[in-house]
Parts: sequence; C-alpha cells; structure tokens
Amino acid sequence: MAKNNSIKPQREPGQFKQLLRLWKLTAEQDKKAVPMALAAGAGAFLVALVIGLILGSGNGLILGSWITLGVVGGVLTAMIVLSRKAEAVAYGRIEGQPGAVGAVLGTIVKRGWSGSDTPVAVSPKSQDLLYRISGRAGIVLIAEGHRVGVSRLVEEEKRKLAKVTSGVPIHVVWVCNDEHSTKLAKIRVEVNRFKRTLNRSELSEVNKRLSTLKLNVPMPKGIDPNRMRMQRR
Repeated sequence: MAKNNSIKPQREPGQFKQLLRLWKLTAEQDKKAVPMALAAGAGAFLVALVIGLILGSGNGLILGSWITLGVVGGVLTAMIVLSRKAEAVAYGRIEGQPGAVGAVLGTIVKRGWSGSDTPVAVSPKSQDLLYRISGRAGIVLIAEGHRVGVSRLVEEEKRKLAKVTSGVPIHVVWVCNDEHSTKLAKIRVEVNRFKRTLNRSELSEVNKRLSTLKLNVPMPKGIDPNRMRMQRR
C-alpha cells in the first residue's frame, strides 16, 4: 500500500497560546506593562486583605474567604491591565495602515452597535475608506485616510443616508493621522461618548433602512482587514 506523503496542515495556535504570545510581545515593547499589571493586581489583593482583616477579626473562615477573593481579584485585575496594554501595542502595530479601522471595528460591533468591518465606501486610488455603524446614538461614520479625500466620501454617504434615514443623528469619527484625528485605540471611547437618542424600536427601523443601501466597494489592492483583525476578548 502506498504511503500517504501528504503534509498535514499545521494547526493554528490555541487562544491561550495566542494570548501568551501577545503578552510577551507587550512586555518586550512596553517595559511598564508588566510592573503596572502586577501593581494593580497587588493593590486589588491588599484591598481584599484589609477588608478581610476588618470583617474577619477572630473568624478564620471569613478572613480566608476574603484572602481567596483577593487572590482571584488580583489575578483578574492584573490580566485586565495587561490585556489593555496588549491591545494598545497591537493597535500601535497597525496604526496608519489602510484597513486598520476595520480591524478595530470587530471589538466595537455587537456591543450595542451594529455594522461591519467592511467599508461602505472606498477610494481605490487614494485608499481612503469609510465605515458605518449604527446604535442608540444614531449613525456613526468612521473616516480613514487623507482628510481631504475621505471628506468627499463622508459627504456622499451623508447624502445617501438623508434619503433613507432622515432625522437620524449622524456622527463622524476621523482617523486621518493628523493632530485633530482619533487614534485607533480611542475609537471605541469616542464612539461611546455620543449621546443616545434612539430607543430600541427606532434603532431597529434604522437598521432595516440601512440594510436597503447597496454596497459596491471593491477593496483596493493591499488592503485586507481580515489579516489585521484584532483578537476579541
């Protein structure tokens, strides 16, 4: 019988290994990341310990419970801080690359926002990109590229939206690599600052109307948001 010489495809590393790799990269590029995470974790443990000493004076069971809670809370706090630092490092690695906003949107949608990491408008020559998400605050357009060029995409998209979503608030977040732009790491914060003005039924109607807008945006060469997609936590 002939032997099967086909090469088995290498398995993708597990989520935990990917996380460890990201944390290692973070420690290499941000020397303060690990000390800050350890300090935050130790602080959380000390708070729980002090509470345990106060409430569990003379009661070993209560004190032991608070110490256990402090250990768990300290580890979780350290992991959260380190993950935030890792996210900032990951954003820094793709900052300024065309399609980077699409990678970030994966961490925003499904958290009260609807949309896609695929742009709704593209300028193939300049590689300016325009993304759109919707939520209780209305519609948010995220402009990526050269401010002058992407401004045309924004105005064109506003004209399209005015025909199907008249009266719905439209906000714009500019990611144009200038001093007045929003950094990748700040997009989520910026988006969540907008005031909520729509109720759930109104938002549902807005999303239905947005779904009627047809997209015809061939992706320029060299832009592949899927290759830069951030890891979701």
